[in-house]
Amino acid sequence: MDLKEKVLKLSDKMHSEVVEIRNWLHQHPELAFKENATADYICQFLDKQGIDYTKGIAKTGIVGMIRGNNPNTKIIALRADMDALEIDEENDVSYKSCHSGIMHACGHDVHMASLMGTLSILNQLKGEFEGSIKFIFQPSEEKYPGGASVMIKEGVLENPKPNSIFGQHVYPELEAGKVGFRKGKYMASTDEIYLDIHGKGGHGGLPHKIVDTVLIASHIIVALQQISSRQANPNMPTVLSFGRFIANGQTNVIPNHVHIEGTMRTFDEEWRKTMHKEIKKIASGIAQSMGAKCKVGIGHGYPFVKNDEALTERAKQAAIELLGEDRVVDLDMRMTGEDFSFYTQEMPGCFYRLGTANKNKGIVSNLHTSTFDADSDSFKTGTALMVWIAINELQKGL
Repeated sequence: MDLKEKVLKLSDKMHSEVVEIRNWLHQHPELAFKENATADYICQFLDKQGIDYTKGIAKTGIVGMIRGNNPNTKIIALRADMDALEIDEENDVSYKSCHSGIMHACGHDVHMASLMGTLSILNQLKGEFEGSIKFIFQPSEEKYPGGASVMIKEGVLENPKPNSIFGQHVYPELEAGKVGFRKGKYMASTDEIYLDIHGKGGHGGLPHKIVDTVLIASHIIVALQQISSRQANPNMPTVLSFGRFIANGQTNVIPNHVHIEGTMRTFDEEWRKTMHKEIKKIASGIAQSMGAKCKVGIGHGYPFVKNDEALTERAKQAAIELLGEDRVVDLDMRMTGEDFSFYTQEMPGCFYRLGTANKNKGIVSNLHTSTFDADSDSFKTGTALMVWIAINELQKGL
């Protein structure tokens, strides 16, 4: 039996346990930097497998190593995120979240379960590959500043430093059994925009006696759209969206203060800096010209995800070898963000997608929704592929 057959056989054998692991994790979601029960569950699994690890990195994070033959020849890293979202689950399933208002609506339970299955298989095969696999269970992908940046500051990529890193993420736009890759720029940077407009409120029937914060705020939002529609290079994807507008007045009362929140996304660091300056200039300028003041706050979020070209091509070819060419697709750029980007700033990285949909079962909901779910058949693909990518990179990527 060759190594690929062994991987597929072990993945089949491991599948029911991976499903059980995922279901437990799904039932017990925890928010960013509070993944204590989650971390304990993972550590118990690693202890059972006899896999070395260190816990308590960035509060709840875990890092460890599986060493093959000649363990210092090459080291790669595998990462899974751990936190859930503040969403009340509406799925009617046996593994529905036990915690009201908290749900694994972004598939991090699948990521952890897949990595746990992967580690079990790699541990069984460690006599059949050269080098070592460093693994990272990371807290707080969903909450700024992102667990990746905190773990990196606490030395998760040191002693030893990996040559490259891989991350897998569920993708409900693909049917279970399929996977997707994209070389180069893939996911956008994500900054948060906060605007506070201060004027002089008063009676809506006496507009000449007030400084209308609602009107001024509306002008600011409309004017800011020129940044993406008129200043951005047409070849540079750019998004500037505002989803929160709080003007706590009444039908005939204009408030003294309006609060606005939005998001800014792009793929170029210089243009990102320019956008920051333009937002401040336009918002402050309009407010001042209309007799008000605007305080602009910008939360500098995640950088954009850039997949290393050569590394991603090797991973894609490994997927084709394992799954077949018809089950491997090329992905488009996305304006969503991911703190895996912090790892890709430190070393070559590959962030790929795992298809999780099953139309026949009605599993079609998008990420970050109260009805998101993942078809259990996808876990087998996720585990086998991560094992095969890891072994392939250790053997062929030297």
